[in-house]
Amino acid sequence: MNTILKDVNVAAVAELIGDSSRAAMLNALMGKQALPAGELAALAGISPQTASTHLAKLVEGGLLVLDSQGRHRYYALASADVAHALEALAVIAPPARVRSLRESLVTEQLHCARTCYDHLAGKLGVELTQALLDSGMLCREEQEKSYYVTEQGQNFLTNFGIDLAKVQRQRRAFTLACLDWSERRYHLAGALGAALTERLFQLAWIEKRPSGRAVQLTQTGLEGLTSAFGDHFRL
Repeated sequence: MNTILKDVNVAAVAELIGDSSRAAMLNALMGKQALPAGELAALAGISPQTASTHLAKLVEGGLLVLDSQGRHRYYALASADVAHALEALAVIAPPARVRSLRESLVTEQLHCARTCYDHLAGKLGVELTQALLDSGMLCREEQEKSYYVTEQGQNFLTNFGIDLAKVQRQRRAFTLACLDWSERRYHLAGALGAALTERLFQLAWIEKRPSGRAVQLTQTGLEGLTSAFGDHFRL
């Protein structure tokens, strides 16, 4: 009999995420930005008092961290592992019902491009990862659900402004193949995925949309990616 799950309390985490209000607040924090309790309450459609109770449970359960600055209290996901687990659940979750034109627009923007905690996801994230694979800069390690960077890729990423040695020293997986919930294909996650996304922001090749975690590819970014990957990059 398989006893692996007896070593961890999966039910406790599932119970925390399973509440719709707590799930809404966790989802709101998937962009890595810390948010105050009042804003999270509004996004979840609950009272501040109820939100405080839920947030305390999420902090106690290790899914969120609290940063108190004077009278203000800001909440953020505890780690990239929490974000990765939420993204994995989104793959098997049924789609949310769209109730308005605004919700339809936001959904379309999220499918197009978004941050998955600290790395790029959505169609843009998937296609950029595919371009790295097709151009021989990344290779997929099927058994490990990760990638390795080729010599060509190392040269490209270094010239692109990414300090690979520094990225590899981080206390997290260097690369991960993260299954994208909207595209049902893999995008690059892990420390390298985060570093690449940060560099794209620095170059103004991508920029955040006014609300939520949706991002958009700028004209400069489109020209830059097309120049870097040629026919390998397609949107």
